[in-house]
Amino acid sequence: MKPVVLFLCTGNSARSQMAEGILRHEAGDYFDVHSAGTTPKEVSPFALKVMSEVGIDISKQRSKSLAEYLGRIQIRYLIIVCRDADQNCPSTWPGMMTRLFWPFEDPAKVPGTDAQKMQFFRIIRDEIWDKIRHWLHELGVKRRD
Repeated sequence: MKPVVLFLCTGNSARSQMAEGILRHEAGDYFDVHSAGTTPKEVSPFALKVMSEVGIDISKQRSKSLAEYLGRIQIRYLIIVCRDADQNCPSTWPGMMTRLFWPFEDPAKVPGTDAQKMQFFRIIRDEIWDKIRHWLHELGVKRRD
C-alpha cells in the first residue's frame, strides 16, 4: 500500500491542486496523492491552464473538503501549503504521521489582467514543483524521468 500524501490549503482551488498534480506526475507510483481545502472552492481555470502548459492534466481533479479525509484515511504526509489552512487545521488527527508546512503565496488573490494572473500562477507552480523535487530528493524517492 502506497503512503498517502494530502496537500491542504484553504480553497483547494490552486496551490494544493497544482501540488497534487505535480507530485502524482513526479512520484505517483510511490505515493497515493490527494488534496483538500478547509473551505473548498472550484478549481481555478488558471491552475488548469498553467499545469497543462507543462504537460500535467489536472482537469479531472475536483475540489474536496478536509472533512472527506479527517479521521477516514491514514495520512502519512499532511503538507499544508497556506498559512490560513495551517492555522485552521487540527494539528493532529488519528493516523496522521508527518505534518509539513510549505507556505506559498495565493495566486488566486493576485489582482491584475489575466496575463498577469497567469504569470503569477506560473511562478507559484514552479515554486511548488521545486519544493516537491527537493522533498523527494530528501526522502530518496526516485522521480519519474
